[in-house]
Amino acid sequence: MSRTSIPVDAATKERLDRLKRDVETWDEFLRRVTATAAGESMEAGVWSDETAERAREAIRESRENWR
Repeated sequence: MSRTSIPVDAATKERLDRLKRDVETWDEFLRRVTATAAGESMEAGVWSDETAERAREAIRESRENWR
């Protein structure tokens, strides 16, 4: 497998560090971010906890209103 380096400034690296999950390699992180940005299918964990909870609540309300 070939490897490459991508130079970024310190501010960009700090932003990327905040988005990257501890369990991800940089390659996995970049694949996830670019797949999401390209509109490819979402993977588990893409939403923040707050966004996921709002979605769950909307589903609950929808189901209750259906009855």
